[in-house]
Amino acid sequence: MECWDGGGADPAWVAASPCRQANLPQIRLEPLLKQRAEELNPGGVRFGNELVALEQDDSGVVATITDRGTGRQYRVRCEYLIGADGGRTVGTLLGVGMDGLRDVMRTVSIHMSADLSPWLHDPEVLIRWIVHTRYGGAFSVLVPMGPERWGPDSEEWVVHMNFPPELEEQFDTDEKVLAVMRDRLGIPDFDPKVHMITRWSVEGLLATTTTIGRVFLVGDAAHRHPPTGGLGLNSAIHDVYNLCWKIAHVAQGKAGPALLSTYHPERYPSFARNTQRSIENALNHLAIIDALGVKPDLDAETCHDNVLELWDEGPVGHERRVAVAGVLASQSMEFKEHNVEYGFRAESSAVLPDGTPEPVNADDVRIYQPGTRPGSPLPHAWVERTGERRALREVAPPTHWMLIAGEDGAAWCAAAVTAAAARGIDLAAFRVGHVGGDWLDPRLAFVRVREFGRSGAILVRPDRVVAWRSFTPDGDPLARIGAALDRVLTRAG
Repeated sequence: MECWDGGGADPAWVAASPCRQANLPQIRLEPLLKQRAEELNPGGVRFGNELVALEQDDSGVVATITDRGTGRQYRVRCEYLIGADGGRTVGTLLGVGMDGLRDVMRTVSIHMSADLSPWLHDPEVLIRWIVHTRYGGAFSVLVPMGPERWGPDSEEWVVHMNFPPELEEQFDTDEKVLAVMRDRLGIPDFDPKVHMITRWSVEGLLATTTTIGRVFLVGDAAHRHPPTGGLGLNSAIHDVYNLCWKIAHVAQGKAGPALLSTYHPERYPSFARNTQRSIENALNHLAIIDALGVKPDLDAETCHDNVLELWDEGPVGHERRVAVAGVLASQSMEFKEHNVEYGFRAESSAVLPDGTPEPVNADDVRIYQPGTRPGSPLPHAWVERTGERRALREVAPPTHWMLIAGEDGAAWCAAAVTAAAARGIDLAAFRVGHVGGDWLDPRLAFVRVREFGRSGAILVRPDRVVAWRSFTPDGDPLARIGAALDRVLTRAG
């Protein structure tokens, strides 16, 4: 099954982003994030320090922290606090619960170094599912971890083995886990170097609230779901991308405090959907196993015979292959959920509707339809000027707003620059067109989906969400842009 952008082969995915899809496990990404965080804040990234208490008042939050190495306890006061702790501490201290599905299934994961190349041969396969006829439909997942090679000769691997809660005692010691792994892999003398064994539950949980006074919950502290679809870390990045520019604007006096109340209504629908999608993706694997004829109520021999029907040249084999192919195709709900990853919509007082209806989508999971309707992410396009080429979203720094107008939108640009300067807002204003404008759109990638003409314009927030759109230059451009900024930023008029 082709996954995500198919290594750059899927034109819809290539057109949607300046970046290609990449497989980067969290254990490889986190060192890069740590390095960058320490570059931005030398000496400020503290490991071995535990948050033990929180207090907040009308002007800030006081965090009580214990240095686990020395036992010293100290307090830090801040204007706002972001709980990005995986739901371990902050939400609990503030009495925030998690609602949803618990214990859908149990999983044990083994991170190990091993040479599996004698048994694995296809370099195009990223993730391997192993169905076990002797375990009544249980399955294992084999994932390469690199770090230098990612095919069959990957130096490190993770094996995920699922099991129902009632069989937990078969996995309650590391020795039992390794014995089951050898049996499931079919390699009796397998002796890998084990780095870590973890046990976890497949869950679909949402925090009852994500905004508690001056404290905001993001990532797993706000939503917890299985990795099927790869939506967990991506959702967390979306959370902070949505939140941090708002905190910065309020802290700098550029926006009213009410702007922060838009975090929850903008993000909650997205991560609620991502949680649902992740659970559905996980459960659909069980449908594939069922289509193979591997069922908990059948004995191992019958399950094995059912799977062998895939190679039967008669009508029984044809029927089995058709059934399995249909369910396998449906798993594109996990590996081609383009609109889930790209097509989120923000709705709050920080987005100004223009009265247009939401576009009809033939497949709301798999088909991403770029556009400029307020609340949409800014569509991707490569734009150029005098030999310089940039992604449209990167024409201005990530801290800046953007006013993007059509070829005849000079008045919008001038008004936006004036309105932003009067409010202390960093903003870049420019026109985009195929044969005219400050930046040219050589492939008509933006012109094709911008949905406004030569005299229209859109206002784009620092998180690259379209906040406002005008199809025509009616009225006073300066007054209209100023009013839009004031409404989005909850400033007094």
